[in-house]
Amino acid sequence: MCGIAGYIGLPGSGPPDPGLLKRMVGAVAHRGPDEFGIYADAVAALGHARLSIIDLSGGMQPMANEDRSVWLVFNGEIFNHVELQAELEALGHRFRTRSDTEVLLHAYEAWGDRFVERLNGQFALAIWDRKRQRLLLTRDRLGIRPLYHARYGKRFYFASEVKSIFADTEFPRRFDPEGIDQVFTFWTSVAPATPFEGVRELRPGHTLVLDLNTVSDPAPVETEYWRPRFPEAGAACDLSLADATSGLLDRLRESTRLRMIRSDVPVGSYLSGGIDSSLIAALGRQATDGEFRTFSIRFSDAEFDETTYQRMMVDLLGSHHHEIMCNGQEIAESFPDVIAHGERPVLRTAPAPLFLLSGLVRENGFKVVLTGEGSDEILAGYDIFREAKVRRFWGRNPQSTWRPLLLDRLYPYLARSPVASRAMARKFFGQGIEQLNDPAFSHRPRWGSAANLKRMFSSDTASAVAGIDAVGRLLADLPEDAAGWDPLSMAQYLEVRTLLSGYLLSSQGDRMLMAHSVEGRFPFLDHHVVEYCNSLPPRYKLRVLDEKHVLKRCAAELVPQEILDRPKQPYRAPDAPGFLGEKAPAYVADVLSDAAVEQAGVFEVQQVRRLVAKCENGVLRHKLSNTDNMAFIGVLSTQLLWDRLIRTPPESASLDERLLKTQVLEEGVH
Repeated sequence: MCGIAGYIGLPGSGPPDPGLLKRMVGAVAHRGPDEFGIYADAVAALGHARLSIIDLSGGMQPMANEDRSVWLVFNGEIFNHVELQAELEALGHRFRTRSDTEVLLHAYEAWGDRFVERLNGQFALAIWDRKRQRLLLTRDRLGIRPLYHARYGKRFYFASEVKSIFADTEFPRRFDPEGIDQVFTFWTSVAPATPFEGVRELRPGHTLVLDLNTVSDPAPVETEYWRPRFPEAGAACDLSLADATSGLLDRLRESTRLRMIRSDVPVGSYLSGGIDSSLIAALGRQATDGEFRTFSIRFSDAEFDETTYQRMMVDLLGSHHHEIMCNGQEIAESFPDVIAHGERPVLRTAPAPLFLLSGLVRENGFKVVLTGEGSDEILAGYDIFREAKVRRFWGRNPQSTWRPLLLDRLYPYLARSPVASRAMARKFFGQGIEQLNDPAFSHRPRWGSAANLKRMFSSDTASAVAGIDAVGRLLADLPEDAAGWDPLSMAQYLEVRTLLSGYLLSSQGDRMLMAHSVEGRFPFLDHHVVEYCNSLPPRYKLRVLDEKHVLKRCAAELVPQEILDRPKQPYRAPDAPGFLGEKAPAYVADVLSDAAVEQAGVFEVQQVRRLVAKCENGVLRHKLSNTDNMAFIGVLSTQLLWDRLIRTPPESASLDERLLKTQVLEEGVH
């Protein structure tokens, strides 16, 4: 894993500034503290911060081909690089290192822009083809690794994180109302939008080319090379459930094996206590003969804690286990750093414990961990999928009084709730209940609930987004064949398109891991696994209301029955109470002050003041609503983002010249 950054001087610009390039790399030094490298010619400037994992001595970047006409900076891992190297050697290519970075260079030379279709990995990369005067950016299929780009003046920037772009103090740092509007709809901004004006995120499964030979004022051109696909609803499937189970297990075993063996440093595993991480840890244990390390979060609050199941799995694996205890106060203390690394507002504090967990991994000398992320999206594990199935059944007879009672099976507390609470739940889940052909049927309640938080917006923000229909724009971009998909497939696609990359793999994944220079590897998101799961009949994934049915069958001989049978517990963390009351961190009063709220301009001062008072009262009475909790975290995280990245330029670490292993400055670069 690494951080990349750089820029292209557009026609009429002066030569690149190595000082700016070093500041851009310094801004992502946490992503790769092992060594740094820069390259600059009369047009292009490329920088790299390296976390050494494959070919520790030979993979320095930026890396060039033999005649130095093509230069590459790369963030990620290519798990089939050994096989690709053999294929390229058969074509006559000669290699001087064992690194996957050099494989990428030769693959580009051999197969052109379509080389990316041959890659099995998690990656974001930039290729500067000096001879052809063109920049190519590309990103992995699911968006595991981040990649941003922007244009300002005569420069076209790219970087792993926005703070590298902001290292140019001339670049305007402002919120983009559209990106903020998306956060308060989908829980995250959705690529290509970001929370920052003028900064775009390259969409997963896309390639961008900036060709300086086209016109005097070239514009980047994006091309899609992959997106999730599903069979037509009701399409015949030749696989029995038993065959589908063995097929999935074979693919998961291979994807986990590759992520264990394609590393020159030890690989550990996260262990949450759920089926997903337990199965991946079991497969990881099978793929290694030596000591196996596992890492877990414990919570002091029993509502969130899963220690019993974690230790059950540790005993089965015989792993060397590490765990960290987390409480609301620690979450509150770490939250400013969480937001600064995540670079987008959040509506939950769930990223914070993962920030602390990656710190534990690094403290124990590990750079790489397996995680179970992605299973819920590709195998229909979330409540939202079961919920949609119940709502759809209800919607076929909206007047029924017993059909909505099936919601009690998903949320047992409804059956025990007062009549008023159940009535409120029926009203909430009954939104759009008759619109069975609505492609967003599954997600309307969630998105509508988040959109209610926009009442906090200032008049300026509200005015700026008044004509924007975030959901409409998302649905307008659906694949042409989406209308023929099964409703579950549509719901899965929407979850992947919105929340997987933008939130789970970013705010909770890459950013929290890389904050402590740790790489996460995701066996469920190997594209062969994803494509296989997408091809399976919906009933194999969601069998009546049994989520991830085929996966549970896969795990039957590898995971304790108690874990397989336990009710699904979504990963959550303590929220607003840790930020309020006598032990509230000092920064909370600062960023939520009238002056700070007014200066940031996103929210209305009086609304924020009332929200804080309401939440403080709710904490005192131990009765804080989910809506108020989300509103508070959303406002606080947005204000922290403004404070850390907009109010003042983000800090850029000074590069240790002793670690500057690659420094190529062509003639004419000042």
